[in-house]
Formats: sequence, C-alpha cells, structure tokens
Amino acid sequence: MSTESNNADTIFGHPKGLLVLFFTEMWERFSYYGMRGLFVLYLVANINEGGFGWTTVEALSLYGTYTMMVYLMSIPGGILADKFVGQKKAVMIGGFLLVLGHGIMAIPGQSYFFIAISLIVLGVGALKANISTMVGGLYKQGDIRRDKGFVIFYMGINLGSVLAGLIVGWVGQVYGWHYGFGLAGIGMLFGQIQFMAGQKYLKEVGNFIKPEVVQDDNSEGHIDRLLKAPLVLMLSAAISIYGIYLGYSGFAAANWSYVLYGTLIVITGPILGMGINIYRLELDSKERDRIIVLLVSFLIVIAFWGAFEQAGGLMNLFAENKTDKLIFGLWEAKASQFQSLNPAFIVIFGIVVANFWIQRRKSNKEESAIFKMSVGNIIMGLGFIVMFQASKLAGPDGQVSYWWLVIAYLLHTIGELSSSPVALSFVTKLAPVRYGSIMMGLYFAMTGLGNKVAGLLGESSAEHGETQVYAGIAIFSISFGLLLLVLLKKLKKLTHGAEDIVLEGGH
Repeated sequence: MSTESNNADTIFGHPKGLLVLFFTEMWERFSYYGMRGLFVLYLVANINEGGFGWTTVEALSLYGTYTMMVYLMSIPGGILADKFVGQKKAVMIGGFLLVLGHGIMAIPGQSYFFIAISLIVLGVGALKANISTMVGGLYKQGDIRRDKGFVIFYMGINLGSVLAGLIVGWVGQVYGWHYGFGLAGIGMLFGQIQFMAGQKYLKEVGNFIKPEVVQDDNSEGHIDRLLKAPLVLMLSAAISIYGIYLGYSGFAAANWSYVLYGTLIVITGPILGMGINIYRLELDSKERDRIIVLLVSFLIVIAFWGAFEQAGGLMNLFAENKTDKLIFGLWEAKASQFQSLNPAFIVIFGIVVANFWIQRRKSNKEESAIFKMSVGNIIMGLGFIVMFQASKLAGPDGQVSYWWLVIAYLLHTIGELSSSPVALSFVTKLAPVRYGSIMMGLYFAMTGLGNKVAGLLGESSAEHGETQVYAGIAIFSISFGLLLLVLLKKLKKLTHGAEDIVLEGGH
C-alpha cells in the first residue's frame, strides 16, 4: 500500500513514480496504436504489396477479435497481480512479452504474425490493468491529487498514440509494413528500459501483499467453493466446454480468430465462477450495491468503445478510400495518420474538459461519473451523425473533405474525455480494495468486448452499408445516454456516497 511521498520524491506536486508510469504507458501505447493503425490496412493490402490480400470482412473480423482479446486478458492479468506476483512484477512481465511480440511482428510471414499478436495479447493483458491500478496506488485513500494524477497519466497514453499515428503509420505505409511494426517494437523497448530504471520511485507501490489466512467458515479456496455450488459449477463448465469446442473447430479449420476466441471462453468459465462466489460470499451489502453500479458502468464502457473503435476499422477504411487527404493543398496524408487526430485532441483539450467538470462541481451542478459517461455517449453519437452525413455525400465511389473526419474525431474525443478517464477513477473509488486489480482488469475486459462489438459492426457494413451502420451507432449512442440520465438518481443511490467520500478525502 502506498504512502504519501515527501517533497524530494515529488515533481509538480505529484509522486515521481507517476512520471515513470506516464512514460511506460506512453511507449506501450506508442507500440500498440502504431501497430493498430497498420493492422487492417496490412491485412487488406494485396500480396504483391506485402499484405495478406484479405477481404475487408476477414480483416475487420480478426481486428475485432484481436482488440477484444488484448483487453479481455486484463482479467487474468489482474488475477496474476492480486493473487501471485503483485502489480509491479506483472507490468514487468507484460512489458517483456510486448517487446518480444512486437519484435517478431517485424518478421514477414503469417505464422510470425499470429505468434506476435498472441504475445502482444498476453503482454497487454499483464500490463494494462496493473499499471493503471499502480497510478491509484501512488496516492493515499482520499488524496485530492488522485483524479488529476489520472488525467496526467491519460495524457501520457494519448501522447504515445499521437506519436504512433504520425510516425509508425507513415513509416509502415511508405517504407514497408514490417519497418513500421519494428519501429513500434523499438518504442516498447524504450518503455521497458525506463520502467526498469525508475524502480526506485516505485518502491512502495505495486508490491505483492500476501493475503492473511483467516481461519473461519469462509476461508476455503474459490475452487472448493465452486465445487460446492452445483449451478455455478455447471455454468462455468458449460462455458469452458463451449470454448474448447470453438477453439478446436478453429484449429481444425486453420481459423486463428476462432482459436483465440475459444481460448478466451475457456478461461472465462472458471473466472465467472470465482466472480459469482466472491459476490455471494465475500462482499457486504454496500460493496454489492457498488459492484452493481460498476457492472452498469461496464455496460456503458462496452457501448462507448463499440462505437469509438470504428476509428481503427470502418473509419480507417473511410479515410483510405473515401477521403481527400490533401492537407491544405500542400501534402498528401496517409490514412493511418488520421489515427493521430483523437490523441492529439486529447492532449489539446484534456485540461479544458477537466476544468469544465471542476467548474460544475464548484457550482454544485451534477458531475457524477455516471452522468459524465452518459454525456460522453451522447456526444459520441453526435460524432457519428457527422460520419453518416459524410458517407452520404461520398456515395459508393466518391470522396469528401478530410474535415468531416476531423470534426467527427473531435466530437469523439470530447465524448472520450467525459467517459474514459472518469471510468478509470470510478473503478478505484467503488471497487473493494482487495480486488482492485481484478476489477480494473474487468474494466479493460469490457473495453475489449466493446472492441469486438466494433469489429462486428464494421463487418455488418458489408451487408447493410457503412452509411446505415453510422446511423445506427448514432441513434443507439444518443438513446442509451438519455436512458442513463433517466436512471441516474437510482444508480447514484447504490454508490453509497463513494464519490462524495473521495471528494472530501483531503480533510
């Protein structure tokens, strides 16, 4: 458990460990988003252009499965930290796997490609949730600097994303796909080196704390409890058996998306059983109510990222095929470089949006996490109204100005700033401390499901057309956000003042 740092160990009023985590996450996101910006374009590129020559549907299907798996593996990553090695060592393990995976990605060949993305999935799973939990661990409970610390950390995430889109995407599309993938790997190597060098600033955070053994009626292990709950056991077994079947079918048909998907489902079975038992046997009534609110917030996360992640799929292809990319009449941008718009807007507008919510708090106006996330979904929907109009103007074979994408990404960014960093902080406020990494892992797993939803929506454009997909996303996002506003008072009641406690924690 962390303690408040003294003045010698602070920078700009925050622990120096935040700077270490900032740059680690910056380089991790540089590698991830750099590769992500090239992913679909590489798969659909012709074989004589160095790509796989896949159809759009095939590429978007694998993209959705891959991005889903990246985040869903945060649950095992959280368990790894909470139950075995601690957050700090889990981040170290994840960084090593990412360096290895991105390094292999630079080698041509489909076999190397699938080995590489498997290692990247495992690496992000071990690193992502745990490094976010470590940020919260830098501050004492109720420290008023915590929310701002998360904003600074989030800026690091998006600084890495900006650099990735501008540099990795350009190198990959101009000099060759594997040069771009290799550059992403070099970025992750920088991140791993500086994380190892900064350990002296992380001595009191992210360490494994061996749980005390309490001899009472509830001290038996989760496996023992699972075996004593027949319905839970049957549910867990059924899910895992289905995963085995799906994975085997995929292996027999050489469909690696199904193999990855089946592996995920096999893992999901026992994790779901443990989660049900934790909820039934280890939480008090207040904690159960807060978990319910967190689960509702996770539904918001799925809906939000299912829309937002069209950036790497459908909107990426729109930039490639239906956008006039001549910027100010001076230079021709690459489609992958438009991926930098969102993180650039976050760096520019992050503090502005944060200050807007602070002013609402000072004016005693509504600014709870659920309210912000609801507003974020509505603004996201407005961005897809812009894409709907752009798609109508472009038609099947035409092109439109790049300004349509700029405006859409700006709206998506404002929606993200109202939702994503808020959700990260919300998890640390409501989750039981003893399950902090696991709940953060579950949050990122929901982000992964949102990514898969994004892939499925992208695939549906082949049948329904991208214009209709954009319209559907816009209608759903706005309607869902409005519904949450209607339910806001009931959901806030279930938090039992968790946000108020944190806001007053400096006293």
